[in-house]
Amino acid sequence: MNTPAESSPPDNAPTHRFALGVEYDGNGFCGWQRLSKHGEPEREGEETLQAALEFAISFVAGHPVETICAGRTDAGVHAECQVVHFDSHAVRDPRSWMLGVTSRLPPSIAVRWCRPVPNDFHARFSARARRYRYRILNRPVRAALGRQYLSWERRPLDADAMHRAAQALLGENDFSSFRTVHCQSPHAWRELQDIRVTRTGDIVEVEVQANAFLHHMVRNIVGSLLMVGSGEKPERWIADLLETRDRTVAGPTAPPTGLVFLGPRYPTQWNLPAEVTL
Repeated sequence: MNTPAESSPPDNAPTHRFALGVEYDGNGFCGWQRLSKHGEPEREGEETLQAALEFAISFVAGHPVETICAGRTDAGVHAECQVVHFDSHAVRDPRSWMLGVTSRLPPSIAVRWCRPVPNDFHARFSARARRYRYRILNRPVRAALGRQYLSWERRPLDADAMHRAAQALLGENDFSSFRTVHCQSPHAWRELQDIRVTRTGDIVEVEVQANAFLHHMVRNIVGSLLMVGSGEKPERWIADLLETRDRTVAGPTAPPTGLVFLGPRYPTQWNLPAEVTL
């Protein structure tokens, strides 16, 4: 494999900040976050999306580059529009960054757009919301096509009951019942801004937007909603779970394959594409 070219910045070379919209298939990666130290090679079987992207950006920039993302995703989770920012003294136009970086990425990752942004833009802290979609194939037989982007539930699901139950989660709440024990967040309070459960044919979709998410929060919410949809639990149970603040009494964690990070949402001041603007 070719290694990124390295060059020293000219004296007093200005540093520019860029935001990228990145699409990826999370299969085959150990999640977003780099497991090795920056600049060190990853061990076989521990490849991460962050390391792959930083390698490609560094190659185009001609110097080592570190990235910050809007929200880290777990192994097997996909992204329609992850947003990252990076700094570089290299002189490249947005199209050159987009095409050049993509040319150095594996087929499962692509840069959809690049925008120059002010130096006070931060992919994580400037975001005001984040949105996920979870798709479930609800039929007696598992999927053959598109299976890497679908979860599967053979029991009939009542999507309307799931939607009604989910509305109890709206607002600012303590989501301790829906966080993994490995979550490193200092508290479990989050503002859930929107949640919808819909059915189209055999596909049940859960879309959820919040100011931020806890580790496994979406998958844990879906796992509990599945118990309501199958009739195993009443609709009121979701509200009860929220009040108990006890992960041990909630439903199982839904598989990662059905989860897609649709992207963060930013205020209009950053002049980013409409898909990531409030």
